[in-house]
Amino acid sequence: MKYPKEELIKEELNPAAMAKYIDHTVLYADTRREKVRQLCEEAKQYGFFGVCVNPIHVSYAAEMLKGTGHAVACVIGFPLGATTPAVKAFEAAEAVKNGATELDMVINIGAVKDADWELVENDIHGVVNAAGPNALVKVIIETCLLTDDEKIKACEISKKAGAAFVKTSSGFSSGGATAEDVALMKKTVGDSMGVKASTGVRTFEQVVAMINAGASRIGTGSYVKQLTPGER
Repeated sequence: MKYPKEELIKEELNPAAMAKYIDHTVLYADTRREKVRQLCEEAKQYGFFGVCVNPIHVSYAAEMLKGTGHAVACVIGFPLGATTPAVKAFEAAEAVKNGATELDMVINIGAVKDADWELVENDIHGVVNAAGPNALVKVIIETCLLTDDEKIKACEISKKAGAAFVKTSSGFSSGGATAEDVALMKKTVGDSMGVKASTGVRTFEQVVAMINAGASRIGTGSYVKQLTPGER
């Protein structure tokens, strides 16, 4: 999607209007069904783009959001990216079968560090193939672990493999999204792919900064506080 960034921010300079860029997220190991229900209800209430959950919660989230137009994103190979391509592809196919409309997969970070770009591409391409026409793929490149050259190459390979987005972070490593990384990723992929800024983006001001840097989606579980009186 293309956004005229400065004009968009001037026209939408309030927290509620920015909710449509948010993937409302909960990915903790101890996440219970009630928390997923709350996540989905908040997505509907505040107009978030969608929700992002672990594979075990996809069916429930899809049922909760059926007919609403809100996306259901599922993480794949999460959070390390160290499972085999076959396992990621199977996990992706299962998620789509269960109702996922978006797949946020973690890149094979070790292969990136080894400059084994053929493995990296095959890993992503397998998930893209498994997603088919029913779900788009976002590739989490884990920017905090990569050099700028590796970030650029990872984005180029993600584009070549057919992914729809590149994404900064899993939230389970040593750092999160920065405006500098988002700008670098956007410069690399251009307007043919989206950029998702995830981890550490909690406030309206941070959302604005990431969108102005080139993000077209924001992953966070904290934005409700920007929309609830007395919570900011």
